Amino acid sequence: QVQLVESGGGLVQAGGSLRLSCAASGRTYSSYAMGWFRQAPGKEREFVAAIRWGAASTYYADSVKGRFTISRDNAKNTVYLQMNSLKPEDTAIYYCADVSRSQGILFSTTYFDTRTYDYWGQGTQVTVSS
Repeated sequence: QVQLVESGGGLVQAGGSLRLSCAASGRTYSSYAMGWFRQAPGKEREFVAAIRWGAASTYYADSVKGRFTISRDNAKNTVYLQMNSLKPEDTAIYYCADVSRSQGILFSTTYFDTRTYDYWGQGTQVTVSS
């Protein structure tokens, strides 16, 4: 059974940093890509960042570009999200997600869609105080 376990969330002041981790286990397939999404109270889940395992191509939402960095450690089956210059509007539950099937060039147009991802973690809370 595939498990995605997020960690690293917490409470931080505006302007601070956090690094989230997502460790994957139980896979019986070769993951194509992983992504981070977030959901604030009363809002829909939104895309934050994604990375392809093979080419290490990265994708970011405009709202986090230049502040967040996604990276991966193939040997540890772990994806990271380094979050700098945090703002109160970054407050949300952050989820990691896994793409189990090859998407080919289609991924460049679907990386932000929750339907592209097959497995999800339970989420980790990030709270940024002003």
